Amino acid sequence: MLPIFLKTLPFFALIGTGWLAGRTRFFPPEATAWLTRFVFFFALSAMLFRFAASLDMAQLWDPRFVLAYLAGTFAVWGIGLAVARLRGLPLAEAAMEAQCCMIGNTGFLGVPMLLVLLGPAATGPVLLVLTIDMVVFSTLITVIVTAARQGRINRDAWGAIGRGLADNPMIVAMLAGLAFGALHLPLPAPAAEFLDLLGAAATPGALFAIGASLAARQAARLGPSLWLASAKLVLHPLAVAIAAFAIFRVEPRAAGMMVAAAALPVAGNTYILAQYFHVAEQRVSTAILLSTAFSILTIPPVIAWISGT
Repeated sequence: MLPIFLKTLPFFALIGTGWLAGRTRFFPPEATAWLTRFVFFFALSAMLFRFAASLDMAQLWDPRFVLAYLAGTFAVWGIGLAVARLRGLPLAEAAMEAQCCMIGNTGFLGVPMLLVLLGPAATGPVLLVLTIDMVVFSTLITVIVTAARQGRINRDAWGAIGRGLADNPMIVAMLAGLAFGALHLPLPAPAAEFLDLLGAAATPGALFAIGASLAARQAARLGPSLWLASAKLVLHPLAVAIAAFAIFRVEPRAAGMMVAAAALPVAGNTYILAQYFHVAEQRVSTAILLSTAFSILTIPPVIAWISGT
């Protein structure tokens, strides 16, 4: 357990360094926004393309894996929605809280950290979880909040959802990489070195950006936010583990990596959605802060369990 904790410590130390830089204003919010943009559009996309190009669809697509992740995640989503509705929250707020319970920071934390800690075998499972989260659940929250406010989903709303997916550089990078690999196209050495150099910036850049963005968050609405953080760090990986191991019998190694991805803290882009829709912004922000802080204690046991150490 201690060796795994020590392995994860540098990743969280990078987050802490970013937080300290942001908190002291040495790294102002404007710099955080531009660093996040660089990582999102360039460094992380280069890393994802490089990884996806080394896969084939048979490695990436596993129906039992998809069903297990969807079943466990929808179960937690339903629990989060039910708890919020029992507290008397309107549908849009309840759906946003449910989103916090099961959308992890797979892009900025999971891809850089899990692929390093768990090795190349984690690439397919982690990218598949990332794809499901972006395509299925990001669409779901948009549809629910829009329908709750307007009473219906019109053609313009569906068009905006489609454009949002098509404009997401992580989705484009993964699809381009898979197509490149499927066509067995040779990657020239200079291009490979360029992608390696650019992709190498994804891990430190993403982790530093996470920390710097957390510096601007203030803890408030602690009761609901603690519930949301606990649901994400404990309930979500537990539900996914039950679905993967006990119900759908996913291959154990892939199932473990799915659980590791589910154990990640609340995704930062959940706050972007909350801010865009003006729904539960403070609760979401605090849940991100708390879940990221507590994940330094919850992720190492999951990694140790998967690694058998």
